[in-house]
Amino acid sequence: MKFVLIIHEVEDYIAWKNIFDNASGIRKEAGEISYQVLKYENEPNRIVHLSVWSSLEKAKQFFESPKLVRIRTEAGVKSPDFIYLEQLETGIL
Repeated sequence: MKFVLIIHEVEDYIAWKNIFDNASGIRKEAGEISYQVLKYENEPNRIVHLSVWSSLEKAKQFFESPKLVRIRTEAGVKSPDFIYLEQLETGIL
C-alpha cells in the first residue's frame, strides 16, 4: 500500500476542514483511496492527514500541483510536511 503522511498547522481547523471536505472529489479522482485526520493532543490546529493512495506518483503530482498550492493557501495551511511512504508490514495485536 502507498501512504502519504502530511503534517501541517492550519489557521482555523473548522475552515480548513470545510475546504478539505469540499475537495474530496478531486482527491478521489487523483487517486486517494482513504484517509484519517488527526490532531496533536494539545495543539488543535496542528493537523495530521494520513491517506492511502493508488500510487505515490499520483499523490506527488496532486499535492505538488499549482491547484493544490492555491487550495492550501485558501485553507490557511502553514508549511506542510509531506512524507511519502510504502507499507512494509502490518499486523494486529
